[in-house]
Amino acid sequence: MRNSEVTSMAQQAKLTVQKRAEVGRNAIKKVRKQGLIPGVIYGVGQEPINLEVNGRQLSTVLAHASSENILLELEIVDGDDKRNSLAMIQEVQHHPIQRQILHVDFHAVSATEKITAEVPIETVGEPVGVKTGGGLLEHILRDLEVECLPGDLPERIQVDVSGLNLNQSIHVKDLQLPAGVEAVTDGDLTVVAVSEARVEEEPTDTLAAPVAPEVISAKKPEEGAAPAES
Repeated sequence: MRNSEVTSMAQQAKLTVQKRAEVGRNAIKKVRKQGLIPGVIYGVGQEPINLEVNGRQLSTVLAHASSENILLELEIVDGDDKRNSLAMIQEVQHHPIQRQILHVDFHAVSATEKITAEVPIETVGEPVGVKTGGGLLEHILRDLEVECLPGDLPERIQVDVSGLNLNQSIHVKDLQLPAGVEAVTDGDLTVVAVSEARVEEEPTDTLAAPVAPEVISAKKPEEGAAPAES
């Protein structure tokens, strides 16, 4: 059985950030009062750089993203100096109640070195086993771990399940990934499956027979032993 997968590349955007010289709680409070968001960029082979990010620009980037995989071309401004860095958003911390962004972590990557990331899996279509066979679609694997160059990273993987009949499934090894993208997840794991609907047995109304109380009698004395005192 063949299935078709439609993939789209991870969103790429540009973002200008400022290098932040001051560190510590007071410095972070000062940054936030200015409407900026404290952040940091780090990666293999480079020292972490403290940043301050325009909150509106970052919110716009996040609002237009349909997945967590966002590839950014960061322009890091340090006084009169500017440098560009390719990075991915590693973590965004929000206020637990007010939900505004408190901190952002960027992970610097190289355009020529492969990365490992998790890509969400979405299903497309209604299985024939559900439509005509009364079955149930089970979406078992929600994310797929892949390895590829940053520019080849898929934003999502959409799996066409319309051809699935009863008791049929799609495994990781069945997925048709775009060129340059390899699955790290075990190929034998099930992504989606169509199973037969389970019919629950209705409880019976018959009453169980009452259980007679257990009668505890005195222990019979062993042969040749004196009878117990009353």
